[in-house]
Amino acid sequence: MGISIWQLVIILVIVLLLFGAKRLRNVGGDLGSAIKGFKSAMSEEEKKTDEPTQLNQDAGDVIEGEVASKAKEKEKEKDKT
Repeated sequence: MGISIWQLVIILVIVLLLFGAKRLRNVGGDLGSAIKGFKSAMSEEEKKTDEPTQLNQDAGDVIEGEVASKAKEKEKEKDKT
């Protein structure tokens, strides 16, 4: 139930008659340049995400503390009673 080669040829001839070879060439060139632009943008984005980022450690203060969990809080409550 697929499209045969003859049906594709007939569709191509009709498209050539409607738009002309010059316009189809221009459309193909525009499509090719759009694909190249998309690929270059994707490769730039991958390079940007692959580069390690350095954090400025001198910018902030160090806060020291204890991480409390519910299990530790329950143990403290049991010890009090």
